[in-house]
Amino acid sequence: MGRLVRRSRTTQGADEPDLASDQALRAAYRAHGPELYRFALRQLRDDGGAQDVVQEVFLRAWRSADRFDPNIASLRVWLFAIARHVVVDEIRRSGARPARAFGLAMEETSGAKGIADNGFDEQKMTAWLIEEALSRISPEHRTALVETYFRGRPHAEVAAEQGVPTGTLRSRLFYGLKSLRVVMEEMGVEP
Repeated sequence: MGRLVRRSRTTQGADEPDLASDQALRAAYRAHGPELYRFALRQLRDDGGAQDVVQEVFLRAWRSADRFDPNIASLRVWLFAIARHVVVDEIRRSGARPARAFGLAMEETSGAKGIADNGFDEQKMTAWLIEEALSRISPEHRTALVETYFRGRPHAEVAAEQGVPTGTLRSRLFYGLKSLRVVMEEMGVEP
């Protein structure tokens, strides 16, 4: 396999996009953004996650614009290579988040994953228990937990959406987790 050769901007040809410029980056986004989004959406099955992937792809492309070499691959191929890495990073990160594991933030994948030998799907049962427990706490606490913890949205964004100060949202998270713990104990679920 060939070695990637770094080229300076001064050696780029006239027909090569200079992704360090806003105009070229916008043109690349218009040309390849929707396709990258569909790729990420197919992989993650999460609209917000797919949008984050596309944003990260173009951020990384902009940061490493000097590494793009059209003699090695087209811009499309290079962007998709970056997208594959970003998707893998997102999957690894989401694997560490309980919401992903419980199936609340993304659709359940089919197959033997999570199914015990006796056919019992522990992952679906856990998701059901969490959803049931969430339905038993106040709507304000539920919304705060789902939006920030399970969907991974920033506190400031969720607070602005709900029309409350960030401190109030953090308080709702604290008391929401306490309430959720109590409800799950009442349901007989051990933490």
